[in-house]
Amino acid sequence: MKKNFVLDTNVLLHDPRSLFSFDDNNVVIPIYVIEEIDKFKRDQSELGRNSRVVARYLDALRSEGSLSEGVPLPGGGLLRVVFTHREIPSSLGDTNLMDNRILAVALDIKEREPEVPTTFITKDTSLRIRADAVGLVDQMYKHGAEVSVPGMEGLAPNEFVLLKDAQNPSHTAMARMSAAKGKLVPLLRPSKEGVWGIRARNMEQSYTLDLLLNDEVKLVTIVGKAGTGKTLLAIAAGLHKTTEEGHYQKLLVSRPIFPLGRDIGYLPGDVEQKLNPWMQPIFDNVEFLMNLSRADKKAGRGYHELLDLGIVEIEPLTYIRGRSIPNQFIIVDEAQNLTPHEVKTIITRVGDGTKIVLTGDPFQIDNPYVDSTSNGLVHVVNRFKQERIAGHITMTKGERSALAELAANLL
Repeated sequence: MKKNFVLDTNVLLHDPRSLFSFDDNNVVIPIYVIEEIDKFKRDQSELGRNSRVVARYLDALRSEGSLSEGVPLPGGGLLRVVFTHREIPSSLGDTNLMDNRILAVALDIKEREPEVPTTFITKDTSLRIRADAVGLVDQMYKHGAEVSVPGMEGLAPNEFVLLKDAQNPSHTAMARMSAAKGKLVPLLRPSKEGVWGIRARNMEQSYTLDLLLNDEVKLVTIVGKAGTGKTLLAIAAGLHKTTEEGHYQKLLVSRPIFPLGRDIGYLPGDVEQKLNPWMQPIFDNVEFLMNLSRADKKAGRGYHELLDLGIVEIEPLTYIRGRSIPNQFIIVDEAQNLTPHEVKTIITRVGDGTKIVLTGDPFQIDNPYVDSTSNGLVHVVNRFKQERIAGHITMTKGERSALAELAANLL
């Protein structure tokens, strides 16, 4: 049975080819969506590029007939560009808002064609709630196809590939090998706001976020030089899965205690006070993600808010033996300083519903008893490379600063 799919602006800006993603069903584009898309056409960003691609697609389809009456799509459905004089109830807000006009088009289509089910497609959570309030069936748009390509049989589980169009090599797509499905699947895409405000700056970071946000991957190992974003991405993903999705009860962070240079001796205070100097790099990243202003810091705001709320917990590895840790997002930073035996002890603490992330740089080791090949982090990478529930990424492109990148390469 054919359906009508009414597309929101963010769907087309996210994936211009969504026009052709609904098989033999009908695609409806409100004229107000075209107006919103047109505002981005001069941008040099990905949004601008997608805006221009949508315009070219629609212009090409226009040569096959009237868009207002409907033109055939390759899959067998019809594409229409429509408008309406109808308005949504004023109690739901300003009827002149573009979002409300788009909703009005969807409502009009639903009432004028009751024999054809109508679904409103958007990536905007707030708009989906409003659509539900006015009686529309709404659906979150998920783009991407699962494909099989020659040579994929030799890929390891959760290995990443960059696909290139044989006819036009500038057309590329990032994908991950799903062992469960036996196919290449598209990467998980965060919302336009990013993951706690963090967006991937390069291909490696896109791969990393895909592993961190994938609940099917229970063990993630991230190896990379200083400044590649290992710890920041891991903490951002952990906070996102804990606070926004509620998939885990808390974010548990730990790192081995090995001084750089001469040790400063014993530290006073309780366990938390003793750990604070060692965990300061973690706290710095958390406060960066909290986007605190100078005034906020002067007012006493900081990482301790998340600690007090129980969202983040700092755990010394010293006392982890014998514990069982369920339903938590665990990050072990600087894992290159651990021995294989210590890493085994940590990973075997993982309880049901827990995800663990190990990060580190094998070429910055402070533990005198391990080296770049015998440390626990590299040991885990090698032993888990063929396991479906594990994923690994090696990061090489520094994003901290030009100086940090130069120092990592030259020194």
